[in-house]
Amino acid sequence: MKPIPYGKQEIIDEDIKAVVDVLKSDFLTQGPKVEEFEKKFAAYIGSKYAVTVSNGTAALHLAALSLGVKKGTKVITSPISFVATANCIEYCGGEVDFCDINPDTLCLDINLVREKLENSPKGTYSGIIPVDFAGYPVQMDEIRSLANEYDLWILEDSCHAPGGCFVDNKGVNQNCGNGSYANAAIFSFHPVKHIACGEGGMVTTNDEKVYEKLKLLRSHGITKDSNKLFSNHGGWYYEMQNLGYNYRLPDIQCALGISQLKRATFNIEKRREIAKNYINNLNGLPISIPKSNYFDGHAFHLFVILTDKRFELYNYLRENKTYTQIHYIPIHTMPFYKEKYGKQTFKSAEKYYENCISLPIYPSLENHEQDYIIDSIKSFYEQI
Repeated sequence: MKPIPYGKQEIIDEDIKAVVDVLKSDFLTQGPKVEEFEKKFAAYIGSKYAVTVSNGTAALHLAALSLGVKKGTKVITSPISFVATANCIEYCGGEVDFCDINPDTLCLDINLVREKLENSPKGTYSGIIPVDFAGYPVQMDEIRSLANEYDLWILEDSCHAPGGCFVDNKGVNQNCGNGSYANAAIFSFHPVKHIACGEGGMVTTNDEKVYEKLKLLRSHGITKDSNKLFSNHGGWYYEMQNLGYNYRLPDIQCALGISQLKRATFNIEKRREIAKNYINNLNGLPISIPKSNYFDGHAFHLFVILTDKRFELYNYLRENKTYTQIHYIPIHTMPFYKEKYGKQTFKSAEKYYENCISLPIYPSLENHEQDYIIDSIKSFYEQI
């Protein structure tokens, strides 16, 4: 049995051809594939606008800047995510205020968010960053209602959930990150994500002002648009109008993303099939399968189980060539955040971390590999 990673990209001949075609073309970067990828991804998600960037962290950073995060801005987010979710606020000089998770969804507990807002002076907070954790779609209509009540913007971290969807209070299916509820949403194209570009990210929005700001900040804050210039010296002229960054995504990677996007719907169904296989075959063992795993709209970037034998199971599977992962170490326990904000306690997040383990899940995970993982877990519990 070959080693089984927790996540893995799938590159087929069509993907390779798409990249080679760009390599043979006139544009390796800042060419037509960028806009093509943006338009096709926006259509897939259901948003008006999409802006490619160099990675998911860059997407978070530019989205935060575009939403006005600056020194003194306070933003609520989850401690259970990759550190980039919180770091984007720090990059802009803002302050992060964590709120505990709901142990059923593993996402921000909206009741605790409401409690935090109710117990704080009006205007304390500027925004919320909910995370579609593991691919479970946040109930964004509820978050939007709360945000409207307190005049907050929403930045949805959908890195785990392209293709995920929830049913809103009107009974309508809503795609994660489609712009109907969040002011902006972000996605990642890291190799273990649903769409693999090597690296890469995307910001989606329905707000034209946010869209224009994102495009400007992505490329050094520079524009050549004659309608937006303060002066014009000729066809060569450009202006740096903001302090921006080089967060562009090359045509090479956009071409790979376009090709991968063609299989996105099929691949998410494969992920859901694998999740159902785990659920059907692991029930009855002394483990807990979070309730969020039973949700039909789940995008299943991760399949998480909970066990009080996490350390032992992790090592046992590793010895048997199954490389699971732990998602995530709570952000508030990181030395940087402890030093800045002091020791904080979030009981549900910490309890989750003590017991969580992410099993391998990706579209090319074969049936015999799934059986091997399941049998290995059963064997572990038979021995203890």
